[in-house]
Amino acid sequence: MKLLFLVLDGAADRPNERGETPLSMAKKPNLDSLSVKGALGFHYPLGVGRAPESDAAVLSILGYDPDKYYTGRGPLEALGVGYSIREGVEVAFRANFATIDPESRVIIDRRVGRSLESWEARELAKAVDGMELGGGLGYARVIATIGHRAVVVIGVKSGRLSGDVTNNDPAYARVGKVSVAVPNPDKMLAQVRPLNPQDEAASLTARLANEFVDKAISILKDHPINRERASKGKLQANVILIRDAGDSLPKVTPINQLYGLKFGAVAEMPVERGIARALGMDVEEVKLYDAPKDEVLGERFEATMKLLDRVDVAYVHLKGPDEPGHDGDLNGKIKAIEDIDAYYVAKLVRENWDESLLVTSDHATPWMLKAHSDDPVPIMLKSSRVKADGLTLSEVNAAKGSLGKFEYGWLIMRRVREMVFD
Repeated sequence: MKLLFLVLDGAADRPNERGETPLSMAKKPNLDSLSVKGALGFHYPLGVGRAPESDAAVLSILGYDPDKYYTGRGPLEALGVGYSIREGVEVAFRANFATIDPESRVIIDRRVGRSLESWEARELAKAVDGMELGGGLGYARVIATIGHRAVVVIGVKSGRLSGDVTNNDPAYARVGKVSVAVPNPDKMLAQVRPLNPQDEAASLTARLANEFVDKAISILKDHPINRERASKGKLQANVILIRDAGDSLPKVTPINQLYGLKFGAVAEMPVERGIARALGMDVEEVKLYDAPKDEVLGERFEATMKLLDRVDVAYVHLKGPDEPGHDGDLNGKIKAIEDIDAYYVAKLVRENWDESLLVTSDHATPWMLKAHSDDPVPIMLKSSRVKADGLTLSEVNAAKGSLGKFEYGWLIMRRVREMVFD
């Protein structure tokens, strides 16, 4: 018995007055043909009323309660690019190259208009990597990942640091260890602050992080990459937003041991790769990002088939629908879902792949909201051991399905394990 756990990043949405969403509006004949043979339900990734970031949501739907195990996105992003932080003396942050007005420090675009090429980000990262902080006490490492995304590590040569600090990105707020999306966030670049002002390690982390951001602004404004972008009328990547600090990796029971099954992952982004590695999953690497969608999704499908030859459960995370959701692009989100159907799911159908299939999203990214939300997320399970509901996958149909409601994402895999493998 095999299980393909397919996650369509941010595909879930909020129904309009007619009950329509991108999932229901998209032409997805292949996914529909599989969904009608499965059972539907819905879940709240972190519980009712909480709008999650992807990392906490992914940790949750793989079966780990983020309130117990989550230690911050930064260390997971770092692990995803092969950097293991030194616990206690290094703090990792997820970072975005972004655009601000350098005088007012008002954020113009949190992602440089999604126009920053990965090679440009690598050049910008080189300019601020290895920065000395605190008069020689501390340092910063900067690793560009994909597009505008990066990892920032703040470290000290002596003393201790703590990840218990706030974000300078106002779009996300720290609630304990977890960051949650902020509706209608402030546009002003924030200061990093200790969550507990009496915590000396957190206070030092905040001081060094703010010093890093200030110095990075000074360096990036005159960088040749930004001068060239300005000459072409493009947004400049003249600030680094940092969020989701962490000073350690999650201490968890490895996922294979937790379920008594062998798990693997096909993950596009560093954070998903980091989570897979932290949980002890077999990772099948993929390389294409900027190629045509048929090539990118074809590579993901081939990686999935290779992985399923050696694992019981293949977790496959496809990024497509989330970005147009953040951009408020309804048609773009519909197209991203249709691309996954045409270039990935269609291959499952053509090959008559008849093993078990679990499909969901890590969270909702309503295109009208342009941010992650706390909306319920549809889920579909198709298996020879599961009675079909005869419904296509959508938010409205999910509420009618026999799987019912999962109050937390971390309850999903336990039940699926029982239904499919026991």
